This record gives sequence, structure tokens and C-alpha cells, in this order.
Amino acid sequence: MARIRDLLAVQRTVSFEFFPPKSIEAAVQLSNTMTELAHHRPDFVSITYGAGGSDRERTVDTVVAIERERATAAMAHLTCVGHRVEEIDALLDIYAEVGVENILALGGDLPADLKLGEVPTGDFRYASDLVDHVRADGRFSIGVAAHPEGHPRSESIQADRERLAQKLEHADFAITQFFFNNNDYWQMVADLTELGCDTPVIPGVIPLTNANQVARFAAMAGATIPGELATKIDAAAAAGGGPASPPVVQLGIQTALKQSQELLAGGAPGLHFYTLNRARATMAILRELAVPIGI
Repeated sequence: MARIRDLLAVQRTVSFEFFPPKSIEAAVQLSNTMTELAHHRPDFVSITYGAGGSDRERTVDTVVAIERERATAAMAHLTCVGHRVEEIDALLDIYAEVGVENILALGGDLPADLKLGEVPTGDFRYASDLVDHVRADGRFSIGVAAHPEGHPRSESIQADRERLAQKLEHADFAITQFFFNNNDYWQMVADLTELGCDTPVIPGVIPLTNANQVARFAAMAGATIPGELATKIDAAAAAGGGPASPPVVQLGIQTALKQSQELLAGGAPGLHFYTLNRARATMAILRELAVPIGI
């Protein structure tokens, strides 16, 4: 059973997100990380895709290698920004040929060189357009992104929820951007339920192992670091001598563990870990989880 929609119908899932390596050293690091995390028997792993398809070849190579060489199902990220129909179809053919059955269909980040007021080129304007195209292909289980605090480019939470509910009418599941306040996740689920949507939404969790890096990612994604947590991070960094010091890493593990336990206890359909291509923190969390997943 490799289709995520089928897995979610019978169990909670555990999954990991990686980004494609840009060097031989990074490739070795990713391989080692995946080998370590394989002991926790993930249901699937996902591979990110750069803004405007900038990581396209590396993403394809990584997804294909995982699908061929490892026992874990690979989910490929696809973005609509800057892509033509024929480019997407060619990628779908490559993935289907090697046995990939899951696609995460995303709007995608805008290219860094896009000027103010410019509209990116391509045949797909919104993620929903890409979802519909992949659905019509018929060979894949389709996921979409969800933002518990609202997409940074949405004009309001209500508009964001309505668009998400519309996407989920044609998708099989969603995976959230990482967040730090579980109330934001539960409120999003409640909002979707009110809109008549009961498609599974898997929460995304990021173990905070580098305070500066996570703060940068949070700013880009519109994810809020609560004031109390920010204060603890600053204190840990000061005590340890840096933003990636052992006290910060330990705080990140403890925070993500507590968050994960509460999400599972509340009935979340699984957990998706943003690993940043490192194994230690995610492994520590999985070893300590009191609520079983993946069964």
C-alpha cells in the first residue's frame, strides 16, 4: 500500500520531508539521514521543489533514487509557478514509470528574480489548477499544502480556508506548513469542517535545531513563533553560546515532542516532520512519543 490516501484510510501516518542535495557531501548527508530514519518505518517521504522549478532535476533524481533503492514510498513536490503543461506531463510520466504514486501539488514560491508587479509565466496560475490537472491524469494520490495561520499571500483567514476547502474537494489529503501553536491547527480543522470538508490534514512539525534558520523559515512561511517560546530560545542560545548550540537543540526536541504528543492525542491523522536533512532531533522525538503512529 503506497498511496497516501489509502494509508490514511486505515492508520495514522509518519512521514519525513527532505530537500534535494546540491553537492556530493550533501548527498551523503541525506543518504545517512534517510538510513537512520528508516528504522522508524516512515509511511512516505517527500522531496521539495525549488522556486519556479529551480531544483527540478535534483528533485527528480532524488525522488527516482528513493523509489528505486529504498523501501519507502516517495512523494514528489510539484509547483505550478512557471511551468507549462507539457513540462508537468513529462515529470508525471517519469514518476509513474518508476512507481511513484503520490504528488504534492503546490502553488510554489515565486522566483527570486521576479520583478514587482510581474506575473510568473506558465500554464497554471493557482495550485488548484495543478491539482485538477494531476487528478485528470489519474495515476496519483494528490496532496496539497495547508497553512494553519493562513497563507502569507491570502487576504484573510476566511478566504484562505475557502480556497483550501475548494482544493481539498479534488485532493486526497493536505500537509500543513509547520506551526508552533496547536490551537492554530485545530482551528483550521474546525473551519474546514464548518465548510463541509473532512479530507485529512496532516500536521507538519519542525524540530527547532537552529534558531536563526527556523526564524528565517517562519518569516517566509508566515508562521508565528510564540513569545514564550522565543524567550526560551533566546535564553537557550545565550546559555549555549549560539543559535544551534546543544541547549537550543534540546529545547527544540522537547518543544516538538510535546507538540506531537498533543496533536496525536487530539486525533491528528499523523505527523509530517520537516527534518532539514538531519536525523538526530526527529529520531529523539519518535523514540519518546507516547502515542503510537504508523499502525
